[in-house]
Amino acid sequence: MTQQNLPAPGAPDIEIARAAKMKSILPLADDILGVPAEALVPYGHYKAKLSLEYIDEIKDRPDGKLVLVTAVTPTPAGEGKTTTSVGLNDGLNRIGVKSMVCLREPSLGPCFGMKGGAAGGGRAQVLPMEDINLHFNGDFHAITSAHSLISAMLDNHMQWGNELNIDPRRITWRRVVDMNDRALRDIVIGMGGPTQGVVRQDGFDITVASEIMAIFCLATDLKDLQKRIGDIILGQTHDKKPFTVRDIGADGAVTVLLKDAFQPNLVQSIEHNLAFIHGGPFANIAHGCNSVVATKTAMKLADVVVTEAGFGADLGAEKFLDIKCRQTGLRPDAVVLVATVRAMKMQGGVAKGDLGTANADAVRDGGVNLQRHIQNMKKFGVQPVVALNHFIHDTAEEVAEIQKICDAENVTMCLSKHWAEGGVGAEDLAKAVKTILDGPKPDVTLMYSDDMKLKDKVEAVAKEIYRADGVTFSGAASTAIKKIEKMGFGHLPICVAKTQSSFSTDAKKLGATSGHTVEVREATLNAGAGFVVMVCGTIMRMPGLPRHPAALDIGLDEDGQIVGLA
Repeated sequence: MTQQNLPAPGAPDIEIARAAKMKSILPLADDILGVPAEALVPYGHYKAKLSLEYIDEIKDRPDGKLVLVTAVTPTPAGEGKTTTSVGLNDGLNRIGVKSMVCLREPSLGPCFGMKGGAAGGGRAQVLPMEDINLHFNGDFHAITSAHSLISAMLDNHMQWGNELNIDPRRITWRRVVDMNDRALRDIVIGMGGPTQGVVRQDGFDITVASEIMAIFCLATDLKDLQKRIGDIILGQTHDKKPFTVRDIGADGAVTVLLKDAFQPNLVQSIEHNLAFIHGGPFANIAHGCNSVVATKTAMKLADVVVTEAGFGADLGAEKFLDIKCRQTGLRPDAVVLVATVRAMKMQGGVAKGDLGTANADAVRDGGVNLQRHIQNMKKFGVQPVVALNHFIHDTAEEVAEIQKICDAENVTMCLSKHWAEGGVGAEDLAKAVKTILDGPKPDVTLMYSDDMKLKDKVEAVAKEIYRADGVTFSGAASTAIKKIEKMGFGHLPICVAKTQSSFSTDAKKLGATSGHTVEVREATLNAGAGFVVMVCGTIMRMPGLPRHPAALDIGLDEDGQIVGLA
């Protein structure tokens, strides 16, 4: 690794990222992975896409091992799942393991809203950080445009005779934009007279909630991509028969719009270890994982691949296993569960403003959340390694409380200081993961079988993972589920869309709540993506901006440099 003069730990992520010396991506890929320059499509000096032709060339190589990084229930304090994934990858390479990391792309909505970017943090970042967080190689714009093309062709079909006899009242396809914009949740289109289209109710979701995004991240190649796009159900005709993207003739053109975006993006960490960053579906509305093509390709190029799943293990890891692994045959060889002292304090009832004060009792009380996630991972047949993402204010007494929980559950805990120290701070974690990888492959089991009824699949997840007493279904949800099963889609996995902030559907219930009821208010078939979304509680597909959005603090300084991007 090149010696670098980086700002001291605690400096803004953007300052650390700018101080890091990147290497040209083409020779770096050749040196580390043996990928020739002609297999890459450069996007400047430090970013490139890997050609689909080269991916096809290496498809018969043996697979490397797969490490899933998941986390405890997310809090406003931040858990650092991406940061840990990057740090672990750097640590593995430091101890001599040829490793890559596969991450999701950030959405512009959270970047300008409340969550911020998603390129890691401190000295465990992927670069170029600004590019990754803003417009990254145009992938999300391509997905937004592809989705918009379907919307335009759907309305155009009705404008020019409506040969399919589409019922505008039963269209389920909504529009998307990659920004948090609550005013677009429910709208009316086609106003202004007969030449302006068919008047109907419509609305916008955020791009990462689009079924196109979910398909993009689950498709195995361009042929599979087009088939899945064609399978998308857009609504019903006046005869109450479903119609698809293929029926309106849009599947070919939509695939063309996605062709270049479908190539995985290759970048590097501060320590010049390589990363694929590709795709970014929501972890509650969809499966919350990077693309299958990136994951599988990385496994052909490296001995170990580190990947993450969004939000806590009850959402991200469950969907990684029950959706992505079910559809692809992938199975993780090891699982890392990220926790922080700060998060356990918040789960124990401490306000965000008081997290800097030592409080071992609150860590112990909130530690039931970590314990629940550990137990849940064991239900899938995996023994997780707990990565305690270290913060500078953590005390020995607080760390000891986390250690007690891990000891009681008979799992390894590693105090990881990758944020402050980079790969060297993650070496202990890397060694613990390598020990797991060197042992027998875990016998991973899924939470439910394909042949179970859809309602029974929801109950399996609700009772086993969320520890609910039961599930209730609204009349609309029950009716939709009956129709989905009658159409022949009852074998599909379910994707529970609920708050990420609690095991329940109530974001205010912290810790390891149990005995609650999961309320399913809506069931939506994503036939192209291959799962059924069960919408619970008050979850929304289009977020809004907070009272003080991050966009208010983002701008350019006198030298034209971006400021305020976190």
